[in-house]
Amino acid sequence: MIRMRPGVVLAAVLLVAGCGGGTERATAGPGGAPPSGFPVTVASCGVTTTYQRPPQRAVSLNQHATEVMLALGLEKSMVGTGYLDDRVLPEFQAAYGRVKVISKEYPSFETLLAAEPDFVYGGWKSAFEEKEGRSRAALKKAGIDTHLNGEECPEGPVTMATVEEELRTLAKIFGVPDRADRRIASLRAVLDGVRGRLSGVSPVKVAVYDSGEKTVFTAGGAGIGNEMIRLAGGTNLFADVDKPYGDVSFEQFAERAPDVILIYDYGDRSAEDKKRFLLGNPALKDVPAIENERFATLPLSSTVTGVRVAAAVDSLARQLHPDRFR
Repeated sequence: MIRMRPGVVLAAVLLVAGCGGGTERATAGPGGAPPSGFPVTVASCGVTTTYQRPPQRAVSLNQHATEVMLALGLEKSMVGTGYLDDRVLPEFQAAYGRVKVISKEYPSFETLLAAEPDFVYGGWKSAFEEKEGRSRAALKKAGIDTHLNGEECPEGPVTMATVEEELRTLAKIFGVPDRADRRIASLRAVLDGVRGRLSGVSPVKVAVYDSGEKTVFTAGGAGIGNEMIRLAGGTNLFADVDKPYGDVSFEQFAERAPDVILIYDYGDRSAEDKKRFLLGNPALKDVPAIENERFATLPLSSTVTGVRVAAAVDSLARQLHPDRFR
């Protein structure tokens, strides 16, 4: 399946994070020389690119890639976007409205070329699907640089450091490092607030239900979902699955006896529908979360390496430990 992918976001924090009007963008040097801070070289999932100057005609594909771009105030450098599966966050709505949507889902290679981009940023590997003609090699041959979100090729477990590195890398490519610093400070402020509320709390046993009727597609220990559960005062019961996601049996799910089942909400099947299915599954009848009807819910767009992570941790913490947020 193609992976794409509210918590309470503090208004004051969002105001601090706003950075679309910044003036620190790299500007061209005299006589057409590279702007200050350039050239820069970036390694991205096996592809190394040297940028002589910031991209001017960028296209973003997938929700979290688009929101990272908008969070860094880069809408004026964007000529297109595609494949959202949620509305963009309210703070980005005005900027998003100024960017052309070139496709509802992934664009064809021809549609992508028609936008005349000099840079394409993909959130998922599927953004650069070779069978669809959009491989990074094919785009490079057409003179288009590419970047893939680092969660798709981690060197170890994905953590908040991965989120911060993604922001810093995109800011480096576009010559706006101060904007990344401000956004990261806002994310840390939210997480610091959660940490203070949860001081001394006993972790809640959590298992993720993403989807599945014959098996459970759940969150393993190698993705940002595992980190989010930990930061929200939980323990991911399938952290030993050495992948961001993996399939486990319903019997395994029941044996680990989660106190809370975290449902990822997306697609055609609603979270309420998933709850009904789980509550009616005889294999789970003795699971504490089922007996006590304890569920938490997050939109899938909040459980990927992007700018929603801190707010999603705050939302999840409130669902796991409501007594700490009264």
